Amino acid sequence: MMATGWRERLSRHQALAWGLGLVLVVVFWLWRGQVYQAASEAPEPAAAASPAPEFRLQVQTLAAEPYRPEVVVQGQLQAVRQLVMRARVEGTVERMPALGQAVSAGEELLRLSTDDRQVNLARAEAERALRVAELAAAERLRGKGLLAETDFLQRQSAASQAEAALTQARLALEHSRPAAPFAGTVDAHHVEVGDYVRAGDALLTLVDAGALKLMAQVPQQQVSGLVPGLPVTAVLLDGRELAGTLSFVASAADAATRSFAVEARFANPQGERLAGASAELRIVLPSRPAHRLSPALLALDERGRPGVPVVDEQNRLQLVPVTLLAITPNEIWVDGLPARPRVVTRGAGFVAEGEPVAVREPAE
Repeated sequence: MMATGWRERLSRHQALAWGLGLVLVVVFWLWRGQVYQAASEAPEPAAAASPAPEFRLQVQTLAAEPYRPEVVVQGQLQAVRQLVMRARVEGTVERMPALGQAVSAGEELLRLSTDDRQVNLARAEAERALRVAELAAAERLRGKGLLAETDFLQRQSAASQAEAALTQARLALEHSRPAAPFAGTVDAHHVEVGDYVRAGDALLTLVDAGALKLMAQVPQQQVSGLVPGLPVTAVLLDGRELAGTLSFVASAADAATRSFAVEARFANPQGERLAGASAELRIVLPSRPAHRLSPALLALDERGRPGVPVVDEQNRLQLVPVTLLAITPNEIWVDGLPARPRVVTRGAGFVAEGEPVAVREPAE
């Protein structure tokens, strides 16, 4: 009995062992097939990752600012009105104004001897009265038909000649008392009392220092944009400044210097003695947008043109060409950049143009 039971249990365990072995063979076969397939087929390529930028640059976003360019030239201040009075008749100088004396427009400046001019005036007046009376009598006779037309024309011509002679006599007497053509100051004597002068001789210099003008020459490269009416400043050697207006710009350049003449006007109500002084003329042009930055940020391209390194929207380094508007040891003004460029302030020298970069902008 016992031997029979043991054999039955052994049969059952043997069947279980065979079933377990068969399962292990199947699992091994499936695993070996997957390994073979993985070894014989290439894996699918992974998506290529963008290379990370190797350089990190420091940038600063700059905004365009209003910039008022200036044209600076050297010139000389002069009185707006300065005149050398000259004799129009001959005679002896009888009276002269004092140097520095202020005179009004129309005031008698000096006096020359009248000589026979007063006598000539009286003679011309009498001659004119006679000729006018003769003309009146001729008109009456002509009306009655008692005077030929040629005789009447002779009387009329004689009256006209007498009128002209009277005018000349009056002018000769008036020119012996020359008057100031404008209000000003006697700035120089060219003759003295007692000197005999002829027509055309210089008598004195009259200067109106109530307004000043400054004449200068502007190079042809800077004349573009200059128009009358622009504000100007004259800087004197002692540092004083005068505010004025550009009054004239030449239409053609000087043949010798290829520069254009300009003139500016300045008020001088106090009559300060500035005529003849050298001055620096600063002409302020209309405002325009530009960027202000450090001169250290300026670079040169392969052709030697100035440019500014910036980072574009794709985070690539670009050297943008610019036009220099003004430069000082501390700052420069440039034109040609976008409205709000990201200017590289550190690290641009280690990156080639067009290369992608990482940026770091300082916190505000």
